[in-house]
Amino acid sequence: MTIQQQPRAASDQAMWEAVLGLHAFVERQLAQTLQRRHGVGLSEYRALEVLTQAEKGERRMQELADHIGLGQSSVTRLVGRLDSAGYAYKDNCADDRRGVFAVITEEGRKRYQDARATYADVLSSALNTAGADDQFARAVQALRSAA
Repeated sequence: MTIQQQPRAASDQAMWEAVLGLHAFVERQLAQTLQRRHGVGLSEYRALEVLTQAEKGERRMQELADHIGLGQSSVTRLVGRLDSAGYAYKDNCADDRRGVFAVITEEGRKRYQDARATYADVLSSALNTAGADDQFARAVQALRSAA
């Protein structure tokens, strides 16, 4: 590694730490508010969002796991919680006996729609708050510029 690359690596590391800190701050705000106002966790909300947007309101369990960034066993537990709440259920694939789908219910669609505005408001508010903090301001500005 040359001397010129070291400052870049240090700069990249500092930037990445700011992004991770920003992510943790925003996720905490979203999770707390969604749970308090709508009785759903952040992963549950994201699963309902993916299922709402899916054709026929269903996704293979592995696809759902990939979309929300969870492992197979975690998404199985998550769909179990959604099932207990009446928001989604598991269904076997007719074409492939090994395939299992997560399917959203009408109650799940309603819960998602009820929570959607809260999610958007809290996200914007958390980014505005973080943008006023010297530690996160550049990361927020970069993200908003990229969008």
